[in-house]
Amino acid sequence: MTVREDHIRRPDGSPGIYGVVEKLDFALVLPRSRDGFWLVEQFRYPVGRRAWEFPQGSWGRDATGDQVVLARHELAEETGLRAGSMKHLGHLFEAYGYSTQGFDVYLATELEEGLPDREASEQDMVHRAFSDAEIAEMICSGQIVDAPSLAALTLYRLRQS
Repeated sequence: MTVREDHIRRPDGSPGIYGVVEKLDFALVLPRSRDGFWLVEQFRYPVGRRAWEFPQGSWGRDATGDQVVLARHELAEETGLRAGSMKHLGHLFEAYGYSTQGFDVYLATELEEGLPDREASEQDMVHRAFSDAEIAEMICSGQIVDAPSLAALTLYRLRQS
């Protein structure tokens, strides 16, 4: 990640400074079970709390590859799930008002359970399946507050109608 300040000219000609966070894109996976999704929960240091979210991540330092490969990797790493089918739902931006980082959303189906292989930073992570009704309640009660997860779920719901 890098942070830069660009000297800009606004439309009225006045000068300004614009801060930009440059960060690699990531993949976010919606692992669909019969009547809901699998989620992961972990402590997020910047906000000082645990919350539920969809599996997601980016390539590590000096690693690159296809986004669908990344999505499969993150799903297996965080949950142990392997997807028989992975469908790309779209590309979104995490916070395009100040960051270049985007993310690809994938729907994972035909799931097979296995053991997670989490990174050291994910050692407190847990995962489990929730019904659609439980997820709706978790959003309303503030247990799911991750903006990319909520945007991805919205994208999924719109593609279903």
